[in-house]
Amino acid sequence: MSFYQSVYRLLARPLRAVFRVQVTGIEKLPQERGCILCANHTGNLDVLVISAGLNRQVRYMAKKELFRIPLLGSLVAALGAYPVDRGGADVASIRKTLRLLEEGELVGIFPQGTRYSGVDPKTTKLKHGAGMIAYHAKCDVVPVYLKTKKNKVRFFHKTRLIVGDVIPYEELGFEKGGTKEYKAATEKIFAAVCALNDVTDKAGEMRP
Repeated sequence: MSFYQSVYRLLARPLRAVFRVQVTGIEKLPQERGCILCANHTGNLDVLVISAGLNRQVRYMAKKELFRIPLLGSLVAALGAYPVDRGGADVASIRKTLRLLEEGELVGIFPQGTRYSGVDPKTTKLKHGAGMIAYHAKCDVVPVYLKTKKNKVRFFHKTRLIVGDVIPYEELGFEKGGTKEYKAATEKIFAAVCALNDVTDKAGEMRP
């Protein structure tokens, strides 16, 4: 059993209980091939909810400052996150991301680039790293939506984790790459993420 599996078996169920995690569409999550998982970003606790709610390890590209927070930093690292410097082009982090995807890992990216607590994600600005990574990795994208009251994950408040249909690489509209295509692809991905907000509560199921 890997270190991640040990941590998951120990903490996933308590975390799902603490955040009252309800999962919808988990059968849509690819279980083997390398894919990018893109979600809206309500706060630092998002990574815990996603990790606890899904049945596959997610390797997160997370801001380096997160790893400096006592306990939380150690926990997200144990769950598979790795640091990225948002202040510039972090080439080492990008290379690591591409390598993980090539090795068949599921890599989580927040297209918003930062937390937007209490804000409708459709109104927020986007970074275009998700499109850039998808282009270079030639991989599919899984949209995921964190649906919470007031758009913020909170302890003991219900959090719906909604997994959408996989977006095939071929549908992202790439031809030659470049900033314009990265931007358009990221916007398409995030539109699919936000559209999951309309999935009805009746479709959700609590994971045991």
